[in-house]
Amino acid sequence: MPYRIIPFINGDYYHLYNRGINKQQTFLDKRDYDRFAKTLFYYQIANPKPRFSVHRQQKTFPIDETKKIVEIIAYCLMPNHFHLLVKQIHDGGISELIRKFVHSYTKYRNIKHNSQGPIFQALFKAVRIETDEQLIHVSRYIHLNPLVALIVKDLKLYPWSSYLEYINMRDNLAINKEEILNFFKSPKAYEKFVLDQADYGAKLELIKHTTIDEEL
Repeated sequence: MPYRIIPFINGDYYHLYNRGINKQQTFLDKRDYDRFAKTLFYYQIANPKPRFSVHRQQKTFPIDETKKIVEIIAYCLMPNHFHLLVKQIHDGGISELIRKFVHSYTKYRNIKHNSQGPIFQALFKAVRIETDEQLIHVSRYIHLNPLVALIVKDLKLYPWSSYLEYINMRDNLAINKEEILNFFKSPKAYEKFVLDQADYGAKLELIKHTTIDEEL
């Protein structure tokens, strides 16, 4: 049985990642992406809370800050994997979040696509963020995924990440973007930071050990 060496500590930040078994595509259409995102946001809140069927029908989900088990700082959903940048709030919060939302999404997708068995690898990967500088650069790394993978030429056209929240093109209270934006003068300054490819290339060594998808 797989086990995890890295401990999850309250108040610390982590870059989490998992991909489809055998690199298989995990999101087959827009509905899959949307369902996965809503499931993720739903399970960052501890019980009791409204049933997921109620949450799913709402355009926005009221967030009770006192019930969060993790803070979702940034995310990006890619065709065969996902990236999360989170801060653990309560003991066991990260493990509980991943277990519940992956199980919920897997059950949904197997029913919808008439399949069975796990979709994601058994043990998700996690890297602890050690400095503020690493924190902001990992957020950029996560947000740049669709551009680097040549899925889009403009990040503003990719709806399945938190980038649109960061540049104020979309509002989602489930994302705690201020944890990153507090390091910048404005959302525009963060946008410039993300798109500064020259600086990004220079900082790759800094974040090398906090990126966990070398095999993609």
